Formats: sequence, structure tokens, C-alpha cells
Amino acid sequence: MDAISMSASLQSDLLVDRRRLKRQLLGWRVAAVALGALAAFVAFRGGAEGLSGRAHLARLKVEGAITDDPRVAEALDAAARDASVKGLILSIDSPGGSVGGGESLHAAVARFREKKPVVAVMRGTAASAAFMAAMPAERIFARESTVTGSIGVLMQSFDVSELLGHLGVRPETITSGPLKAQPSPFQPLSPEGRTVMQGVISDLQNQFMGMVAKGRHMTLEEVRPLADGRVYTGRQALALKLVDAIGGEAEARAWLESDKQIPATTPVRDLDPRDLSERTFGFALRGLTKSVVSEWLAVDGVRAVWQPGP
Repeated sequence: MDAISMSASLQSDLLVDRRRLKRQLLGWRVAAVALGALAAFVAFRGGAEGLSGRAHLARLKVEGAITDDPRVAEALDAAARDASVKGLILSIDSPGGSVGGGESLHAAVARFREKKPVVAVMRGTAASAAFMAAMPAERIFARESTVTGSIGVLMQSFDVSELLGHLGVRPETITSGPLKAQPSPFQPLSPEGRTVMQGVISDLQNQFMGMVAKGRHMTLEEVRPLADGRVYTGRQALALKLVDAIGGEAEARAWLESDKQIPATTPVRDLDPRDLSERTFGFALRGLTKSVVSEWLAVDGVRAVWQPGP
């Protein structure tokens, strides 16, 4: 065999060996990922089962935009039925969200409170629908710098009719009545449509103020001046009786011990309404999808959310 043939044969053998090594390496990587996922699953189940049947506090973290998620209500209802759950810590860091989502969470927390103690801890932000959700709590703690309040409702639309006119585009809309397509981005809001939409917003605002009045043991006349949509710091909210005390989870647990006889050493278990596959495997992609799609693009048209100005 000449030198050229030997060289070609050697290169061919090296290529085969390299492909074999790549396949083996890929196999080991897949196995490592699978073992890591299995270890995370076992650790999660072990931690959960370690508290199963033992007296503990449930902690529900309310973070990001609030949507109407029935799994959250189901998790709270199940915890309320669980004899080993002695109370709930509602840990909030959220600017709010949809009105329907805030109402659903408010109702679920209220049902839990009918059976067991609830204490709310406002962290960085607890505004609008997040503030609404805290109202059933027996005791509300906030940091001095917490941004809270924003008692109000908004509906946003936009009008691109002039832009479409410049582009030579004229939309045609067929409706069953003059108010069916209002508000619409394809035409200005009519005076009649504005009146109707303002009536909807006003009714939702009255419902919100009613929740605040009931939760904070105030009259509607006392709540109304505070419900113009402005936000408050935790210190301001304390002076206005919108929260009960300055503090965090440590202070909340101390209150549970002194007022509800639940020892401060009682273990805490986070409520996680997500399904097992979401918890163990798809958390990154699902979390991104939830943040971008579910929480902002798909939030319903009427929102109770704090939106800082530009």
C-alpha cells in the first residue's frame, strides 16, 4: 500500500473514532442531565414528604403579574383542608395584574382565613390587584420602603385610525350594536362608548374599594380619598391604616406565635400550584412563556396594576 492510501485509511479511521467518541460523550451528557433531573425530583419529593403530616405553615408567594390561575385557588383550598397546615403566610412582591385574577386570589385567601390564620407580608411591591389579594389577611406587614396601594382599575386601548388612513387602509367592522366594538384600535372611542366604559371601570372600582373597606375595617367614605390610584410607601400606608405594622416574615411569625399560638419554630412549606413536569423539567421555558405571554400579553382587558410613569 502506498503512502497516499495509508494516509487516507488513517484519516478514515480517525474520523470513525471521533464520531464514536462524540456519540459516547453525548450519551454521557444525556445521562448526566437525566440523573440531575431525577436528583432534583427526589430532593423535591423528599422535602415535601418530610413535612407531610407534620405541623407546618404554608407560604404562598405572589410574584409577578397576577392572573386568574385556578391552580392557585385549588392549592389554597387543599391547604385549608389539610390538618397539618396551621396557617398561611402570604408573601407578596407584585405590581398587580388582572382584576379577575386579583378577585380570584382574594376569594381563595378569604376562604382559607375562614378556617385558619392568614398573615400577609408585603415585600418590594404589593400594589393594585396584589394589594387586593392581601385584604383578607388578619395582619398585614410591610417594609417601610414597600410600594403599595394603587387602589384603582384601568382599561387601555389605542387608536391607529389616522395611521391606517395614511397607509390607505380602511377597516370594516360589522357589529350587532353601536357599542359592540368599543373600545377598538381601528376607530376613536365615541362619547357613548366612553360613558359606558367609564361606568364599567367605576363599578369595578367600587368593588375594589368594598374589599379594602371590609379588609381594613374602614368605611367606604374613609377608603374613597385613598383610592385615586396613587401608591404609598409602607410607612405611609401604616399611617393611613392600610397595613398593620412594619416588618417582614420574622415579625409575621412572631405575631402568629403571640396571637395564634403557632410557635415561631414551626416549619414553613411553600405552596407550589404548578404541575410536576413544570416544577422538575420545564421550569425555564415555562417560566419565560408565563412571564411574556400569560402575564402581560394575555392579561384581560381590565387591570388593577401599578404602572410607573415614563
